[in-house]
Amino acid sequence: MVLVLVVAGTTTAVLLTRSPSLKVGPEGVVVLNVPALAPSSTTLSGVSVDGITCRPLAKETVKYHVHVHVAVFVNGHQERLPAGIGITKPMVVQNYATGPFDDVGLYDCLYWLHTHVADGIVHVESPKKQSFTLGQFFDVWGQPLGPNQVGPAKGTVVVYENGKRLSGNPRSTPLIPHGDIQIDVGSPAVAFQPFTFKVSGSCGQGRLSCTTTTT
Repeated sequence: MVLVLVVAGTTTAVLLTRSPSLKVGPEGVVVLNVPALAPSSTTLSGVSVDGITCRPLAKETVKYHVHVHVAVFVNGHQERLPAGIGITKPMVVQNYATGPFDDVGLYDCLYWLHTHVADGIVHVESPKKQSFTLGQFFDVWGQPLGPNQVGPAKGTVVVYENGKRLSGNPRSTPLIPHGDIQIDVGSPAVAFQPFTFKVSGSCGQGRLSCTTTTT
């Protein structure tokens, strides 16, 4: 349910409940029953972008692994990031009791910025510790991001990170460890909805990658 407030000519939507049907996915994070913003199939085919490469499983080297949650609201309605962003075809789909988990296999590759589950969790898995942005993630996805567009959705874009409204180009939003990003596009805007998460499973906290544990 969404409550719409009009104060001094500004329209703001306040989300009262996220979804009547909540379930926890294979990463230990809630997967909302809402439409995907765009398909993951627009992910680039393996070419490097913004200095980010796509590596097959055998050549994957991960020294820096953090998680960021990204929520998107289009005209007041929540949409989600799909699973498989940043993973080329033919990806491996592992079917757990809690839902599907998309991963890299022997014949595809994995970008440093990617999603495994449609739970909003963006994995940053790179060969070294460095800074990444939301714009780079959307470039890997092959979807536009700017002040007036998020994927196929158009309208004024507002971005929050950890409760703070950011200024400037949404592309510059940093992907910080355990960051909680909310993107509003169009009207009504949705007040920041904090999201608490802890990623578990094979790609969870305390792991360098989905196959290698940290020491």
